[in-house]
Amino acid sequence: MISNKFLFSSLLSLALGGHVAAQVNITAQVPPEGVLMKAQLWNVALISVSEAPVSVTVMMRLIDSKTSQPVLTGVTRNIALTKGTRQLKAADVSPIQYEYLTAVGDRTPNGLLPAGTYQACYSVFIQNSHNGDLMSEDCVPFSVSPVGPPLLNTPTDQSIIETYNPQFSWLPPSPVSIFGDLNYELLLTEVRSGQSSVEAVQQNLPVYHLPSTKNLFTNYPSSAMSLDTGKLYAWTVIAKNGNTFAAQTEVWTFKLKSDIVKQEKQENTYIQLKKDLDGSVAAITGTVHFNYTNAVNDNEVFYELMALESGNSILTSGQLKVIPGDNMISLDIKRKWDLQNGKSYLLRVKNSRNEYFQVKFIYSK
Repeated sequence: MISNKFLFSSLLSLALGGHVAAQVNITAQVPPEGVLMKAQLWNVALISVSEAPVSVTVMMRLIDSKTSQPVLTGVTRNIALTKGTRQLKAADVSPIQYEYLTAVGDRTPNGLLPAGTYQACYSVFIQNSHNGDLMSEDCVPFSVSPVGPPLLNTPTDQSIIETYNPQFSWLPPSPVSIFGDLNYELLLTEVRSGQSSVEAVQQNLPVYHLPSTKNLFTNYPSSAMSLDTGKLYAWTVIAKNGNTFAAQTEVWTFKLKSDIVKQEKQENTYIQLKKDLDGSVAAITGTVHFNYTNAVNDNEVFYELMALESGNSILTSGQLKVIPGDNMISLDIKRKWDLQNGKSYLLRVKNSRNEYFQVKFIYSK
Protein backbone atom coordinates (compact mmCIF):
# COMPACT_ATOMS: atom_id res chain seq x y z
CA MET A 1 0.00 0.00 0.00
CA ILE A 2 1.36 3.38 -1.03
CA SER A 3 1.63 5.87 1.81
CA ASN A 4 0.04 9.32 1.51
CA LYS A 5 3.46 10.89 1.93
CA PHE A 6 4.91 8.90 -0.98
CA LEU A 7 1.90 9.67 -3.17
CA PHE A 8 2.19 13.42 -2.46
CA SER A 9 5.93 13.35 -3.25
CA SER A 10 5.29 11.57 -6.55
CA LEU A 11 2.59 14.00 -7.62
CA LEU A 12 4.79 16.97 -6.70
CA SER A 13 7.70 15.52 -8.70
CA LEU A 14 5.46 15.04 -11.74
CA ALA A 15 4.14 18.56 -11.46
CA LEU A 16 7.56 20.09 -11.12
CA GLY A 17 8.96 17.87 -13.84
CA GLY A 18 6.23 18.97 -16.26
CA HIS A 19 6.93 22.63 -15.49
CA VAL A 20 10.69 22.19 -15.87
CA ALA A 21 10.19 20.33 -19.16
CA ALA A 22 8.42 23.37 -20.57
CA GLN A 23 10.90 25.90 -19.18
CA VAL A 24 11.88 28.76 -21.51
CA ASN A 25 14.40 31.43 -20.57
CA ILE A 26 14.99 34.80 -22.22
CA THR A 27 18.13 36.91 -22.52
CA ALA A 28 17.86 40.46 -23.85
CA GLN A 29 20.65 41.73 -26.11
CA VAL A 30 20.00 45.47 -26.17
CA PRO A 31 23.03 47.77 -26.71
CA PRO A 32 23.81 49.53 -23.40
CA GLU A 33 24.17 53.00 -24.97
CA GLY A 34 23.78 54.82 -28.25
CA VAL A 35 21.07 55.64 -30.75
CA LEU A 36 18.44 52.94 -30.61
CA MET A 37 15.70 51.98 -33.03
CA LYS A 38 12.56 50.50 -31.56
CA ALA A 39 13.19 47.32 -33.54
CA GLN A 40 16.45 46.76 -31.63
CA LEU A 41 14.45 46.17 -28.46
CA TRP A 42 13.52 42.76 -29.89
CA ASN A 43 17.09 41.48 -30.19
CA VAL A 44 16.63 38.60 -27.71
CA ALA A 45 17.63 34.97 -27.26
CA LEU A 46 15.06 32.37 -26.19
CA ILE A 47 16.36 29.14 -24.66
CA SER A 48 13.99 26.16 -24.44
CA VAL A 49 14.82 23.02 -22.44
CA SER A 50 11.60 21.30 -23.46
CA GLU A 51 11.89 18.06 -25.43
CA ALA A 52 8.64 18.88 -27.21
CA PRO A 53 7.96 22.02 -29.27
CA VAL A 54 6.42 24.89 -27.32
CA SER A 55 4.70 28.11 -28.31
CA VAL A 56 5.39 31.34 -26.43
CA THR A 57 4.66 35.06 -26.58
CA VAL A 58 6.97 37.76 -25.28
CA MET A 59 5.84 40.98 -23.60
CA MET A 60 8.26 43.91 -23.40
CA ARG A 61 7.75 46.85 -21.04
CA LEU A 62 9.87 49.98 -21.58
CA ILE A 63 10.27 52.13 -18.44
CA ASP A 64 11.81 55.59 -18.02
CA SER A 65 14.53 55.07 -15.40
CA LYS A 66 14.41 58.64 -14.08
CA THR A 67 10.66 58.84 -13.52
CA SER A 68 9.91 55.09 -13.18
CA GLN A 69 6.99 55.70 -15.55
CA PRO A 70 6.14 53.20 -18.32
CA VAL A 71 6.81 54.49 -21.84
CA LEU A 72 5.40 51.70 -23.98
CA THR A 73 4.58 47.99 -24.02
CA GLY A 74 4.83 45.51 -26.88
CA VAL A 75 3.50 41.95 -27.29
CA THR A 76 4.75 39.58 -29.97
CA ARG A 77 2.83 37.00 -31.98
CA ASN A 78 3.07 33.34 -30.94
CA ILE A 79 6.62 32.05 -31.43
CA ALA A 80 7.25 28.32 -32.01
CA LEU A 81 10.33 26.97 -30.24
CA THR A 82 12.17 23.67 -30.29
CA LYS A 83 14.78 22.58 -27.78
CA GLY A 84 17.84 24.80 -27.80
CA THR A 85 18.64 28.49 -28.27
CA ARG A 86 16.98 30.72 -30.84
CA GLN A 87 18.27 34.19 -31.66
CA LEU A 88 15.44 36.55 -32.56
CA LYS A 89 15.00 40.01 -33.98
CA ALA A 90 11.97 42.18 -34.67
CA ALA A 91 11.15 40.52 -38.01
CA ASP A 92 10.98 37.09 -36.30
CA VAL A 93 8.36 38.15 -33.74
CA SER A 94 6.22 40.51 -35.84
CA PRO A 95 3.50 41.61 -35.96
CA ILE A 96 4.05 43.30 -32.60
CA GLN A 97 1.16 44.99 -30.81
CA TYR A 98 2.36 48.23 -29.22
CA GLU A 99 0.65 50.36 -26.59
CA TYR A 100 2.11 53.86 -26.21
CA LEU A 101 1.86 55.27 -22.69
CA THR A 102 3.67 58.58 -23.30
CA ALA A 103 4.16 60.90 -26.24
CA VAL A 104 6.88 58.84 -27.93
CA GLY A 105 8.09 60.87 -30.89
CA ASP A 106 8.28 58.24 -33.67
CA ARG A 107 5.68 55.48 -33.58
CA THR A 108 6.78 53.64 -36.72
CA PRO A 109 8.14 50.09 -36.23
CA ASN A 110 11.69 51.20 -37.09
CA GLY A 111 11.43 54.60 -35.40
CA LEU A 112 14.16 55.93 -33.13
CA LEU A 113 13.61 56.00 -29.38
CA PRO A 114 13.67 59.42 -27.66
CA ALA A 115 16.85 60.36 -25.81
CA GLY A 116 16.83 59.24 -22.16
CA THR A 117 17.69 56.40 -19.79
CA TYR A 118 15.48 53.32 -19.79
CA GLN A 119 14.92 49.82 -18.51
CA ALA A 120 13.45 47.18 -20.82
CA CYS A 121 11.78 44.25 -19.06
CA TYR A 122 10.79 41.07 -20.92
CA SER A 123 8.31 38.39 -19.84
CA VAL A 124 7.87 35.02 -21.58
CA PHE A 125 4.42 33.38 -21.52
CA ILE A 126 4.02 29.77 -22.66
CA GLN A 127 0.93 29.09 -24.78
CA ASN A 128 0.70 25.27 -24.80
CA SER A 129 -0.64 23.17 -21.93
CA HIS A 130 0.43 25.89 -19.50
CA ASN A 131 -1.70 28.43 -21.31
CA GLY A 132 -0.56 31.96 -20.45
CA ASP A 133 1.85 30.86 -17.69
CA LEU A 134 4.74 33.24 -16.99
CA MET A 135 7.93 31.24 -17.57
CA SER A 136 10.79 33.75 -17.20
CA GLU A 137 11.69 37.43 -17.06
CA ASP A 138 14.73 39.57 -17.83
CA CYS A 139 15.37 43.32 -17.43
CA VAL A 140 18.19 45.34 -18.97
CA PRO A 141 19.11 49.02 -18.46
CA PHE A 142 20.26 51.17 -21.38
CA SER A 143 20.47 54.80 -22.45
CA VAL A 144 19.69 56.59 -25.69
CA SER A 145 22.00 59.50 -26.36
CA PRO A 146 22.62 61.64 -29.43
CA VAL A 147 25.47 60.74 -31.76
CA GLY A 148 26.48 64.39 -31.68
CA PRO A 149 25.69 67.04 -29.01
CA PRO A 150 24.47 70.51 -29.99
CA LEU A 151 27.24 72.76 -31.32
CA LEU A 152 27.78 76.45 -30.59
CA ASN A 153 27.99 78.66 -33.65
CA THR A 154 28.16 82.39 -32.86
CA PRO A 155 29.73 84.32 -31.26
CA THR A 156 32.80 82.18 -31.89
CA ASP A 157 35.00 81.02 -29.03
CA GLN A 158 37.34 83.68 -27.56
CA SER A 159 35.96 86.29 -29.96
CA ILE A 160 35.89 90.05 -29.48
CA ILE A 161 32.45 91.34 -30.40
CA GLU A 162 31.35 94.84 -31.28
CA THR A 163 27.83 94.98 -29.91
CA TYR A 164 26.22 95.11 -26.50
CA ASN A 165 23.39 92.92 -27.79
CA PRO A 166 25.01 89.90 -29.48
CA GLN A 167 23.04 87.18 -31.22
CA PHE A 168 23.71 83.65 -29.96
CA SER A 169 23.23 80.75 -32.37
CA TRP A 170 23.89 77.02 -32.27
CA LEU A 171 23.33 73.77 -34.19
CA PRO A 172 21.01 70.97 -33.01
CA PRO A 173 22.14 67.59 -31.67
CA SER A 174 22.05 64.69 -34.07
CA PRO A 175 19.98 62.85 -34.99
CA VAL A 176 17.13 65.26 -34.28
CA SER A 177 14.54 62.51 -34.86
CA ILE A 178 15.24 60.84 -31.49
CA PHE A 179 13.74 63.84 -29.68
CA GLY A 180 10.02 64.08 -29.06
CA ASP A 181 10.14 67.62 -27.63
CA LEU A 182 13.53 69.18 -28.41
CA ASN A 183 14.17 72.53 -26.75
CA TYR A 184 17.17 74.49 -25.51
CA GLU A 185 18.35 76.28 -22.38
CA LEU A 186 20.99 79.01 -22.66
CA LEU A 187 23.27 80.15 -19.83
CA LEU A 188 25.49 83.24 -20.00
CA THR A 189 27.70 84.15 -17.06
CA GLU A 190 30.71 86.23 -16.12
CA VAL A 191 34.05 84.44 -15.74
CA ARG A 192 35.71 85.63 -12.55
CA SER A 193 39.42 85.81 -11.88
CA GLY A 194 40.96 82.38 -11.38
CA GLN A 195 37.96 80.54 -12.85
CA SER A 196 37.79 78.40 -15.95
CA SER A 197 34.88 78.94 -18.30
CA VAL A 198 33.36 75.59 -17.28
CA GLU A 199 33.58 76.49 -13.59
CA ALA A 200 31.91 79.83 -14.33
CA VAL A 201 28.77 78.32 -15.89
CA GLN A 202 28.58 75.72 -13.13
CA GLN A 203 29.09 78.01 -10.13
CA ASN A 204 28.13 81.60 -10.97
CA LEU A 205 24.69 83.13 -11.17
CA PRO A 206 23.89 83.75 -14.83
CA VAL A 207 23.98 87.23 -16.28
CA TYR A 208 21.32 85.99 -18.67
CA HIS A 209 19.28 82.78 -18.55
CA LEU A 210 16.92 81.62 -21.28
CA PRO A 211 15.17 78.60 -19.72
CA SER A 212 13.51 77.20 -22.84
CA THR A 213 13.36 77.93 -26.57
CA LYS A 214 12.77 75.82 -29.64
CA ASN A 215 14.75 78.25 -31.80
CA LEU A 216 18.40 77.80 -32.75
CA PHE A 217 19.22 81.43 -31.93
CA THR A 218 18.39 84.21 -29.50
CA ASN A 219 19.34 87.86 -29.18
CA TYR A 220 20.67 89.34 -25.97
CA PRO A 221 17.70 91.51 -24.95
CA SER A 222 18.10 95.26 -24.69
CA SER A 223 16.09 95.16 -21.47
CA ALA A 224 18.68 92.91 -19.76
CA MET A 225 21.59 94.18 -17.70
CA SER A 226 24.25 95.75 -19.91
CA LEU A 227 27.34 93.71 -20.66
CA ASP A 228 30.68 95.17 -19.54
CA THR A 229 33.64 95.72 -21.86
CA GLY A 230 36.06 94.86 -19.05
CA LYS A 231 34.70 91.36 -18.39
CA LEU A 232 35.03 87.90 -19.89
CA TYR A 233 31.76 86.05 -20.51
CA ALA A 234 31.10 82.32 -20.90
CA TRP A 235 28.06 80.70 -22.48
CA THR A 236 26.68 77.25 -23.12
CA VAL A 237 23.50 75.65 -24.47
CA ILE A 238 21.75 72.60 -23.03
CA ALA A 239 19.53 70.44 -25.25
CA LYS A 240 16.51 68.93 -23.51
CA ASN A 241 13.83 66.45 -24.48
CA GLY A 242 10.85 68.04 -22.75
CA ASN A 243 12.22 68.74 -19.27
CA THR A 244 14.82 65.95 -19.44
CA PHE A 245 18.50 66.73 -20.02
CA ALA A 246 19.76 65.27 -23.30
CA ALA A 247 23.13 66.83 -24.20
CA GLN A 248 25.19 69.98 -23.71
CA THR A 249 27.48 72.05 -25.91
CA GLU A 250 31.01 73.06 -25.07
CA VAL A 251 31.52 76.28 -23.12
CA TRP A 252 32.70 79.22 -25.20
CA THR A 253 33.84 82.67 -24.14
CA PHE A 254 33.79 86.17 -25.59
CA LYS A 255 34.61 89.76 -24.68
CA LEU A 256 33.20 93.09 -25.78
CA LYS A 257 35.44 95.37 -27.79
CA SER A 258 36.85 97.98 -25.44
CA ASP A 259 36.11 101.01 -27.64
CA ILE A 260 32.42 100.31 -28.29
CA VAL A 261 30.45 103.51 -28.06
CA LYS A 262 27.70 102.68 -25.63
CA GLN A 263 24.37 104.22 -26.48
CA GLU A 264 22.94 106.33 -23.71
CA LYS A 265 19.73 104.97 -22.27
CA GLN A 266 16.98 107.33 -23.22
CA GLU A 267 14.33 108.27 -20.71
CA ASN A 268 11.70 107.52 -23.34
CA THR A 269 12.83 103.91 -23.88
CA TYR A 270 9.82 101.76 -23.15
CA ILE A 271 9.97 98.11 -22.07
CA GLN A 272 7.31 95.78 -23.45
CA LEU A 273 5.40 93.94 -20.72
CA LYS A 274 5.23 90.22 -21.41
CA LYS A 275 2.67 87.61 -20.45
CA ASP A 276 5.35 85.03 -19.72
CA LEU A 277 8.58 85.97 -17.99
CA ASP A 278 11.73 84.87 -19.80
CA GLY A 279 15.32 85.20 -18.63
CA SER A 280 15.60 88.90 -19.40
CA VAL A 281 16.03 91.41 -16.58
CA ALA A 282 15.76 95.16 -17.15
CA ALA A 283 17.98 97.77 -15.50
CA ILE A 284 15.96 100.68 -14.06
CA THR A 285 17.32 103.83 -12.42
CA GLY A 286 14.40 106.12 -11.77
CA THR A 287 11.22 105.93 -13.81
CA VAL A 288 9.82 102.71 -15.25
CA HIS A 289 8.76 103.32 -18.84
CA PHE A 290 6.74 100.42 -20.15
CA ASN A 291 4.45 99.51 -23.00
CA TYR A 292 1.26 97.60 -22.19
CA THR A 293 -0.77 96.22 -25.10
CA ASN A 294 -4.47 96.35 -24.23
CA ALA A 295 -5.92 93.53 -26.35
CA VAL A 296 -9.23 93.19 -24.48
CA ASN A 297 -10.34 96.84 -24.72
CA ASP A 298 -10.26 97.50 -20.97
CA ASN A 299 -10.75 101.04 -19.68
CA GLU A 300 -8.43 100.44 -16.76
CA VAL A 301 -6.07 97.78 -15.44
CA PHE A 302 -4.65 96.87 -12.04
CA TYR A 303 -0.91 97.12 -11.36
CA GLU A 304 1.44 95.96 -8.58
CA LEU A 305 5.09 96.65 -7.78
CA MET A 306 6.67 93.76 -5.87
CA ALA A 307 10.01 93.40 -4.05
CA LEU A 308 11.20 89.94 -5.10
CA GLU A 309 13.97 89.67 -2.52
CA SER A 310 11.69 90.65 0.37
CA GLY A 311 9.26 87.77 0.22
CA ASN A 312 7.48 89.15 -2.88
CA SER A 313 6.04 91.91 -0.72
CA ILE A 314 3.85 94.43 -2.55
CA LEU A 315 5.30 97.94 -2.37
CA THR A 316 2.40 99.62 -4.12
CA SER A 317 -0.63 98.87 -6.25
CA GLY A 318 -3.38 100.74 -8.02
CA GLN A 319 -5.36 101.37 -11.18
CA LEU A 320 -4.13 102.67 -14.53
CA LYS A 321 -6.32 104.21 -17.22
CA VAL A 322 -5.72 102.54 -20.59
CA ILE A 323 -6.98 102.68 -24.15
CA PRO A 324 -7.29 99.87 -26.72
CA GLY A 325 -3.97 98.90 -28.30
CA ASP A 326 -0.52 100.03 -27.13
CA ASN A 327 -0.24 102.18 -23.99
CA MET A 328 3.05 103.96 -23.28
CA ILE A 329 3.06 104.36 -19.49
CA SER A 330 5.61 105.91 -17.13
CA LEU A 331 5.71 105.07 -13.43
CA ASP A 332 7.95 107.21 -11.21
CA ILE A 333 9.42 104.87 -8.60
CA LYS A 334 12.48 106.85 -7.51
CA ARG A 335 10.78 109.48 -5.37
CA LYS A 336 7.80 107.48 -4.09
CA TRP A 337 9.27 104.24 -2.73
CA ASP A 338 12.52 103.33 -1.06
CA LEU A 339 13.91 100.91 -3.62
CA GLN A 340 17.28 99.42 -2.75
CA ASN A 341 20.28 99.50 -5.05
CA GLY A 342 20.95 96.16 -6.78
CA LYS A 343 17.71 94.51 -5.63
CA SER A 344 15.19 92.76 -7.90
CA TYR A 345 11.61 93.93 -8.42
CA LEU A 346 8.60 92.91 -10.48
CA LEU A 347 6.07 95.24 -12.07
CA ARG A 348 2.95 93.52 -13.29
CA VAL A 349 -0.37 94.54 -14.81
CA LYS A 350 -3.59 92.50 -14.59
CA ASN A 351 -6.41 92.87 -17.11
CA SER A 352 -10.11 92.02 -16.82
CA ARG A 353 -9.37 88.42 -17.82
CA ASN A 354 -7.07 88.08 -14.79
CA GLU A 355 -4.08 87.78 -17.16
CA TYR A 356 -0.77 89.20 -15.92
CA PHE A 357 1.73 91.11 -18.09
CA GLN A 358 4.99 91.83 -16.35
CA VAL A 359 8.63 92.82 -16.34
CA LYS A 360 11.39 91.95 -13.91
CA PHE A 361 14.03 94.58 -13.23
CA ILE A 362 17.02 95.41 -11.05
CA TYR A 363 17.05 98.87 -9.51
CA SER A 364 20.23 100.93 -9.46
CA LYS A 365 20.71 104.38 -7.97
